[in-house]
Amino acid sequence: MKLDASSASAQQIMLQFADITGLSESRTAPKRYLWTDAFAVCNFLELYRQTGDQSWRELALQLVDQVHHILGRQRSDATKSGWISGLSEQEGELHPTRGGLRIGKRLNERHPDERSDERLEWDRDGQYYHYLTKWMHALHRVSRVTEDTRYLRWAIELAQAAHAGFSYAPSRGAKRLYWKMSVDLSQPQVSSMGQHDPLDGLVTYCELQAAATASGQAGLPDLHAEITDLSAMCHGNQWATDDTLGIGGLLWDASRIAQLTAQGAFSQPGLFQEVADAALLGLQAVAGDGFMQLPVGNRLAFRELGLSIGLRGVERLSGLVRAAGDLGQPNWLQPRLEVMAEYLPLAKRVENFWLDGANKETGSWKEHREINMVMLATSLAPEEFLKVD
Repeated sequence: MKLDASSASAQQIMLQFADITGLSESRTAPKRYLWTDAFAVCNFLELYRQTGDQSWRELALQLVDQVHHILGRQRSDATKSGWISGLSEQEGELHPTRGGLRIGKRLNERHPDERSDERLEWDRDGQYYHYLTKWMHALHRVSRVTEDTRYLRWAIELAQAAHAGFSYAPSRGAKRLYWKMSVDLSQPQVSSMGQHDPLDGLVTYCELQAAATASGQAGLPDLHAEITDLSAMCHGNQWATDDTLGIGGLLWDASRIAQLTAQGAFSQPGLFQEVADAALLGLQAVAGDGFMQLPVGNRLAFRELGLSIGLRGVERLSGLVRAAGDLGQPNWLQPRLEVMAEYLPLAKRVENFWLDGANKETGSWKEHREINMVMLATSLAPEEFLKVD
């Protein structure tokens, strides 16, 4: 099957990614990183959807298996061994996500008695909530493509583990989420809460719960209690940001909320408006600050590509509104979509900039090569990543 230029570029990028991270039949030792791999799984599935070539589907399944057997287990330099959940070898194979999944950072996690170093913490292992939600989504997409509910079960078990590990009740006020936890989820490594973590968790849990209900399979875990917790955490939050990656995340969440609303699987229409308004404010802010004119060495590709992926979500949202109506948002949604549409060309500008080989010779690209690669491929071929149905 002949691919268009964007999909052909995505195909080339993903083949290179498979080779340099030890996924394909190369001699490279596997190098797994949870955020990057979540996007990569969706990219492989999208290329399979476009081409019908089973090799892309197999790469997605191989990647899931590698992530679970590397990031679901203790590091080679850790004092412990086996599954980070503490399950036996046999039970761990059946439930590889029940203890969460490591980030895949270069350094081992901080020892409980070791003093915190904010700079060094960025290079230390542990678990990030917003990485786990990306992997939940990737597992759901695998479940849909393969029609194997085992992957959906693993996604829901990961949601339960993440929620139990990251959520806590402070002495005053509503529950919150820690930003970063230890590998075994026993203690926080960074106690602050990510601005969009409750929102990302809520939308992802609703996605998984809707999939579980639609599957008709008895015995799948239930996430209603976790959804209730996160709904309370989202109440009254401020979502606006001027970070390109954060804005992209808001746009993607708005697209997912719209899809879930159309399915009758999301019951907070007010939150949809809050998220879309915050995303629009962010778009207006970053478009006006001239980030595209900055020197290439001062730019981070994966953050900008997060924005372009989110803008691809706006395209999907616009199509959904044309097909399904105003999604319960009379006299509000269409004018905002029209304003957002003015920024859609920005996605192509970002993609073309980072497709330019000269811009990949800079340190800012090379330092984050794998994450830059997969997010560029996602922006070029975004359909599978953007789906929740």
